[in-house]
Amino acid sequence: MKSLDCFKKNLNRNQRPKRRLSLGEYRKAVSWSKYLVSSGGEIRRGGEEEWSADMSQLLIGTKFASGRHSRIYHGIYNDKEVAIKLISQPEEDATLAASLEQQFTSEVALLFRLRHPNIVTFVASCKKPPVFCIITEYMAGGSLRKYLHKQEPHSLPLKVVLKLSLDIARGMNYLHSQGILHRDLKSENILLGEDMSVKVADFGISCLESQCGSGKGFTSTYRWMAPEMIKEKGHTRKVDIYSFGIVLWELLTALIPFQDMTPEQAAYAVAQKNARPPLPAACPLALSHLITQCWATNPDKRPQFEEIVAILESYKQAFDKDPAFFLSYKPVRKQTFLGCFPRCIAVGKSSS
Repeated sequence: MKSLDCFKKNLNRNQRPKRRLSLGEYRKAVSWSKYLVSSGGEIRRGGEEEWSADMSQLLIGTKFASGRHSRIYHGIYNDKEVAIKLISQPEEDATLAASLEQQFTSEVALLFRLRHPNIVTFVASCKKPPVFCIITEYMAGGSLRKYLHKQEPHSLPLKVVLKLSLDIARGMNYLHSQGILHRDLKSENILLGEDMSVKVADFGISCLESQCGSGKGFTSTYRWMAPEMIKEKGHTRKVDIYSFGIVLWELLTALIPFQDMTPEQAAYAVAQKNARPPLPAACPLALSHLITQCWATNPDKRPQFEEIVAILESYKQAFDKDPAFFLSYKPVRKQTFLGCFPRCIAVGKSSS
């Protein structure tokens, strides 16, 4: 962490550069990083509408992720490490600019009301067209996708798989309890702390379930996208269950789903051919059964996150008592909610 210590020292308030970046200069910049990496560049305060962020307390460091219209930086806000998401409106496309503004407003409104140990914590935000800024807690472990990329295929210990999947399910269960659909659940949007704590992040295309409407014109990530969304049909919270099934498959394999296909080919295979990523031969029956339920074609056959949390908690409890648990446990085919619990627990109850 020497580089991080160096970064903190460079961002000491006493060493701040006096140079400040105007919005006009920012708009014309070919490369955002020209002004906003490691130099402690700040966006000048002005008469623009501000939400809750005091931009004079924000220092922007190194970029560590980027999207089509956004970039994410490591920074300091009020002397604490944060992640800074900057969203830039394109001048040449008024429709897209309006859509990005609406997306920003929605994301901030959702983040502001969420409080859960497995949901990324909102810190502050500001709205300074053509630049929008969302500040959240910084997760030093990076994304789950980045973590899995460093692992050998099929090498993640089951104890880790259970821990991570359970934390993800708990975060998503809370989200659904608030009536919110994530709609872009994937390993890139799941963040890890240095202690392997888990946070679900990136609510840019999330929505209240009562306001989601149809999937027409909706853009998500095809490899994790439920077939009903690919087909641009109306959708419910069950689209997140489908995506969770894909994420659980990722945890077991450390691979990218449909890695031998383009995103468009993967979308066609899922929507038209009912294709799914191949389950590993060594996958425990209990987990393969849960994955199959989660990515069922019929949304009504997918479980709720409340059920998934209970199932994974029972699996973890049984596995902690007996690491050979998965070798002998076979799920009942036509499961009721209670039937999903490990037999060893059920037998223990009946004999007591």
